[in-house]
Amino acid sequence: MSRDHGPLRLRRLDRTALITASLTALSLTASGCVVVHGEREVLPAATEAEAAEALRQFTSAYNAADKAYDSSLDAGHVTGALADIDEARLKAGAADNPDGNPAHTPLKLSDATYTIPKKAGWPRWFVADAAGNKGGSSRWLFVFTRGGLDETWQAAYLTLVAPGKVPAFKKDADGWAEPVPADSAALAVAPKDLGRDYTTYLKNGGDGFATGTHTSVWRALREKNESRPGLATQYIDEPLTTGDYAPLALRTADGGALVFFTTHHYEKQTAAPGTSVPDPGEDVLALTTGEIKQSLTMEFVSNEVALTPAKGAGDQRVTVLGRIQGLTSAQGS
Repeated sequence: MSRDHGPLRLRRLDRTALITASLTALSLTASGCVVVHGEREVLPAATEAEAAEALRQFTSAYNAADKAYDSSLDAGHVTGALADIDEARLKAGAADNPDGNPAHTPLKLSDATYTIPKKAGWPRWFVADAAGNKGGSSRWLFVFTRGGLDETWQAAYLTLVAPGKVPAFKKDADGWAEPVPADSAALAVAPKDLGRDYTTYLKNGGDGFATGTHTSVWRALREKNESRPGLATQYIDEPLTTGDYAPLALRTADGGALVFFTTHHYEKQTAAPGTSVPDPGEDVLALTTGEIKQSLTMEFVSNEVALTPAKGAGDQRVTVLGRIQGLTSAQGS
């Protein structure tokens, strides 16, 4: 199966040039004007007011896009996994309802808090945690990122997390959070390896992840669906770890980390001779190329948030707190 991700790969390449650009900012001191190099100085990613404005702008653009089923209306405010999921959702909606979303209800976020890391270099990022009028009582957990001072803040990750499950973060005396390096050896699993370990777990099982909806329960459901009368289902899972899909992690108060990461999934349904693939529904058909004869291969992007304990600190299993997955394309044959 091809692993050329098309628009996913292009978006990563486009962003690389922006993220690696060298930017400088001017700051005034008592002795006059000096140059502070944004790529070297350890600085807060944003002020709380800037973070709040980023969330407000995202919400406004998201609602406009959802109402019109037009991804161009929020394309400048999303990136990475969330952009892929959102764009495909809007494309499917527009195919079914070209005049817009008849069931549109504006997203309203409230009770927002912001966790802003202090770091050197780009991209800079922060986490927004808010209550929403959708998704029940779950908290809406966003990661906003940008690759330079002249860029718009974009939401790269969005997960829904049960109330009370968002951990306390380690902060300095000024209230700034601590980012965790992708290759940190101080955790049970380094953030850069989490997507790989998770997709390996989905295939083979093991004891690296705590039981739950997004681990043991999901594996059991997939095993149940692998072989049904007249229909076989195959799964391929892989991590996405570069560019706008890179994992991002914050140090928690207990020495562990809250890690946001992205995975990529294929699900192929093959009907037995003399039978057919079940009707996948209008939303899937809107994203499907080719004719569904004996098989249907669906491609998904998923973004997860997990708690990774500090190395050697009691239970070493990773806990996946939330996952949002979206169909991005499908192929019939």
